[in-house]
Amino acid sequence: MQAGHSNPLTLQRAAGMLKAAGDAERLRILALLLEGSMQVSEIARQTSAELSTTSQRLKLLRSEGLVVRSRRGREMHYSLADSHVRDLISNVIDHADPTHLNILTGADS
Repeated sequence: MQAGHSNPLTLQRAAGMLKAAGDAERLRILALLLEGSMQVSEIARQTSAELSTTSQRLKLLRSEGLVVRSRRGREMHYSLADSHVRDLISNVIDHADPTHLNILTGADS
């Protein structure tokens, strides 16, 4: 185990990050951001959510350090915080893919 992995504060922060990503609609936003930076209104459109709902979801994801925002003119853009978040989200989605689960359980397709 690496240093810090058993630190209670580190574990609490990790749990908060996983909890934030654990909601299907917030995970959907994170999956969209795997493609790159997006404007809030585009995220709302692609998730069929109200702009205010999308903003609240992004606020929580940002508070847990999963996404960052940047201003481009009058527009606010969001992206994944770093390569660790990108790898985490990509790996979780890949691991949840039914074809991957069939390999793990030995089930046939």
